[in-house]
Amino acid sequence: MRGLIAARSWLTVYQLPSYAPELNPVEAVWSHLKRSLANLAKRDIDQLTALVKTRLKRMQYRTELIDGFIAKTRLDLTPP
Repeated sequence: MRGLIAARSWLTVYQLPSYAPELNPVEAVWSHLKRSLANLAKRDIDQLTALVKTRLKRMQYRTELIDGFIAKTRLDLTPP
């Protein structure tokens, strides 16, 4: 891996801890989704799948929500 990274001068790699959910905005997405599904009873997996897809699609169009998940990580995402 070091050789591949060294061969690409345009590539910047940051070593992150092996498990750091606070640095992963996807963790916030799943957490938000799970909270929205609390106390719901669906008859089968197909109904649950449809509901999850609908909720994720709604989140996709709420840019302020996604921006908040990214901001929560406090990662500097500006290009070097």
